Amino acid sequence: MDTTYYDQGTAAERWERAGMFFEARDYAAAARILSGLVEEVPEQVGPRLLLARSYYHSAQLRRAETELRALVELDPVEHYARLMLGRTLERQGRHDEAESHMRIASALAGDFEQV
Repeated sequence: MDTTYYDQGTAAERWERAGMFFEARDYAAAARILSGLVEEVPEQVGPRLLLARSYYHSAQLRRAETELRALVELDPVEHYARLMLGRTLERQGRHDEAESHMRIASALAGDFEQV
C-alpha cells in the first residue's frame, strides 16, 4: 500500500489532515497519519489520544488499548485517556478491568458520588 499521501507534509500539516479525516469519520485514514506522528513524537499526548480514538472508532480495540495504556503511563492524570481505556476494555467484555479505570476517570474529572 502506498502511504506517501499520509506521510507528506510537516507534522502540523499531518496533524491537521488527521483531524479532517477524523471529523469526516474516516478513522482508519486518520490512524494511518497519526501512527507516523506518534512515532515521531511519542511523548505528545494529543496525537496519541487522537490515534487511540481513531482505533477505538474503527473497532481496532487492541490497538486502542495499547495506545491508551501508553498514555496512562505517560500522563496518569489524563482523565479522558482513563475514560477511553475503560470504554475500550468494556467493549472487549473486560468489565472488571474497565471498572477501576472508569472510577479513576470520574474522580479525575471531579465526578464524585454524593454521600
